[in-house]
Amino acid sequence: MDLTDTSEDKAFRAEVRTWLEDNLVGDFAALKGLGGSGKDLEAHDERLEWDRHLARHGWTCLGWPTEYGGRGLSLMQQVIFHEEYARSNAPARVNHFGEELLGPTLIHFGSEAQKARFLPPIVAVEELWCQGYSEPGAGSDLANIATKARLDALSGDAGEWVIDGQKVWTSLAQFADWIFVLARSEPGSVRHSGISFLLVPIEQDGVEIRGIEQLTGGAEFNEVFFTGARTAADLVVGEPGQGWGVAMGLLGFERGVSTLGQQVGFQRELAALIDLARRNGSYDDPIIRDRLARATVELEVIRLNALRTLSSEQAPQQASIAKLLWATWHRTLGELAMLVRGVDALTAGPGYDLDEWQRLFLFTRADTIYGGSDEVQRNILAERVLALPRDPSPRDPSTQETR
Repeated sequence: MDLTDTSEDKAFRAEVRTWLEDNLVGDFAALKGLGGSGKDLEAHDERLEWDRHLARHGWTCLGWPTEYGGRGLSLMQQVIFHEEYARSNAPARVNHFGEELLGPTLIHFGSEAQKARFLPPIVAVEELWCQGYSEPGAGSDLANIATKARLDALSGDAGEWVIDGQKVWTSLAQFADWIFVLARSEPGSVRHSGISFLLVPIEQDGVEIRGIEQLTGGAEFNEVFFTGARTAADLVVGEPGQGWGVAMGLLGFERGVSTLGQQVGFQRELAALIDLARRNGSYDDPIIRDRLARATVELEVIRLNALRTLSSEQAPQQASIAKLLWATWHRTLGELAMLVRGVDALTAGPGYDLDEWQRLFLFTRADTIYGGSDEVQRNILAERVLALPRDPSPRDPSTQETR
């Protein structure tokens, strides 16, 4: 991939930078640096208004085709936007699940009626979404889901799906209007078969949300319980029972260009940590200085690999490599932050008041778990790239050896 900006790209970078400088002012200026990993509850309503401000000026859904409300920008221009957005220290976005995940999935797999109904509110940030994938017994092993959906035919119309089950680790469900849900719609089906991808409204009696308090003190994760929850029969994406392919397609979009903005955010965290080390004298320790230098080099490698992933025909496999790299790097950065802070890192303020480095350390413990654990990513690479045999699983007879 050519990393040199063309004249057109340079002009676009200047346009993005100027717009952010002109608009991150007044009340919006106070939002700089807010939100993000471990801080998703910070100023949520204010950041939502900022997202809607972006939408009114055409800065949402940049890579979507223009016929669906996007701008149809090139891959490099999308990368430029996310890089400049992160460099400006603009607040974390609140519409990730709609703009980066569900929207592209509907464009690829959805019906025309679904696109017409759901894409415009995503572009305008008028409806927020959350993701109903993981369950207590099906986290990394997503094919083990137990949530059930049955089609309840009503006289005179197409009927409704009735959903029963539980999802967990549902980010920002308390703010969402809709949830996309994987549910087993064919009785007796196992593993990847018989699963449907449903679009379910949250504001109904059959949906209950319970927050999960984290070590960081926040509660952006939730349990979601479905007890006779309902959604229209035509709000299944793709064919009923064929939702696994839709779900995997969505996860492919999760490794999109926004990851480049994530890398810039990592650069900002590392720069702040180096500055702290110089101020408190820990930079004079040759071991700490060496680890900071190593982190700097590794982050540049991660950035270049992310660019290669976006431009590669082997993107699904490359995405597993990218997830392993950045998750391990970020977790190690949290550990390095504790080393730089020294004994001050061991105590919290009154009422468990964490500073930014303690919060980073605690939250990054989960980096190698969420979004596909390290173990899952290594299995993907082992099976799909190296063609190694699958690990035996007690729940999957097809992986058992014949004695």
